[in-house]
Amino acid sequence: MKFMIQAGGILGALAVALGAFGAHALKGMLEASGRTETFETAVKYQFYHAIAMVLVGLLMKGAGTDAVKLLDWSGNAFAVGVIIFSGSLYAICFTGITKFGATAPIGGLALIAGRVLLILAAGKL
Repeated sequence: MKFMIQAGGILGALAVALGAFGAHALKGMLEASGRTETFETAVKYQFYHAIAMVLVGLLMKGAGTDAVKLLDWSGNAFAVGVIIFSGSLYAICFTGITKFGATAPIGGLALIAGRVLLILAAGKL
């Protein structure tokens, strides 16, 4: 529970910092490369799932053993999904190497799996 809330907080703080960095320090580079929208997508998905991880951590507090296991898997899937999905988009923006985009669907599947696991956990609450 504590780890999930802390990890969500860290990912959320990084999303805010990266969003601000992208809007100011990287604005010219992102506009010149046509990657502003890609960067914004990476930040949004990171932020959404950081919030989801905090909520998963809070749900763990009063949940039974079966629900906690599913919630733990859900939160971990969110973390892996953010790292792979948003990370691949950030890599494209910073390097211009579009082949990093091939890993984005794997991250997206992890994010979807996290949502499915959250639904299953809710059935156990």
